[in-house]
Amino acid sequence: MTWNSVMGIVSSLALFCPVLLILLLRLGAYRTFPALLFYYSSVLVYNLMTEGYITASPKLVHYWGLVNNLLDAPLMLGFLLYFNTSPAFTRRIKMLIAAFILFELTVVAIFGITVNAITVILGPGILLIISLCLYFFIRHTKIVEVHHKAAGKALITAALLFAYGCYGIIYLMYYIFKTPYVADAFLIYFLVVTLSALLLSAGIILEEKRIRKLNELKQTRQELSDIYANEKKAAPPYGEQPCLILTGSSGINNNTALLQSFYLQFFSLLLYC
Repeated sequence: MTWNSVMGIVSSLALFCPVLLILLLRLGAYRTFPALLFYYSSVLVYNLMTEGYITASPKLVHYWGLVNNLLDAPLMLGFLLYFNTSPAFTRRIKMLIAAFILFELTVVAIFGITVNAITVILGPGILLIISLCLYFFIRHTKIVEVHHKAAGKALITAALLFAYGCYGIIYLMYYIFKTPYVADAFLIYFLVVTLSALLLSAGIILEEKRIRKLNELKQTRQELSDIYANEKKAAPPYGEQPCLILTGSSGINNNTALLQSFYLQFFSLLLYC
C-alpha cells in the first residue's frame, strides 16, 4: 500500500467528520450550513470513487470531479454568507455568487464541461474564497481576542483559509504548470484535506455550542416577555392617586416577580457569555 492510498483513506475519514457532525448536531438545515454539508458530501463521494471504495465507471468519476469543481466556488461562497457582517454585505456576496454562476455558464458554453473550462473557472473562484476567508478570519480573530467569543467561527474560517490557500498552490502545479509529479500533487491534496477537515470539525463543535447558548438566551427572553405581557396594571378609581404597596402579600408578590425576572436576565447573560 502506497502513501497515496493510505492518505486517501485517512482523508476520506477526515472528510466524513464534518458531514457527520453537521448531521448529529442538527445543523443541516441551519442558515447556510446546507451548502457546507452538500459540498463536503460531494467531495467525500468523489474521494471514495477515486480510491475505489465506491464502484463507478471512469467516465462517471471524471464528470463527477468536473461538476465538483464547477460547484466549488458557488457552494463555498453561499456558506460564507453565514459570516456576514451586515445586510448590505450579504447583498454584495449574493450578487457576487450570481455573477460567478453567470461567468461559469459562459465559460461552459464556450469550452463545454472540460478540463479547459475548469482551468479557467477554478483560478478566480479560489482567489475569491481566499480573499473572503482572510477577511472573516481576521475579523473573528479580533473578536476572540477582545470579547473571548466566536472561537468557532474563527476556527472554521482558519480551516477554509488554510484549505483554499493550499488548493491555490495545487491549482498552479496541476492545471497551470502541468507538473509531471501528479502522485505528489495528490499526496499534498490528501494532506491538506485531512488537516482542514479536522480543523473545520473542531470549529463546528464550538460553533454549535454558541448557537445552543444563543437559542437558550432567546428562549429565556421570550419567556420573560410572555410574563410581562400577561401582567396588567389595574387602573386606580377616578379621583384617586395610584399608590405603591411595599408591604403586604401583594407587595411581596410584586417584589418576588421582579427578583425572579432579574435573576432570569442575569443567568441568561451568563449563558450568552
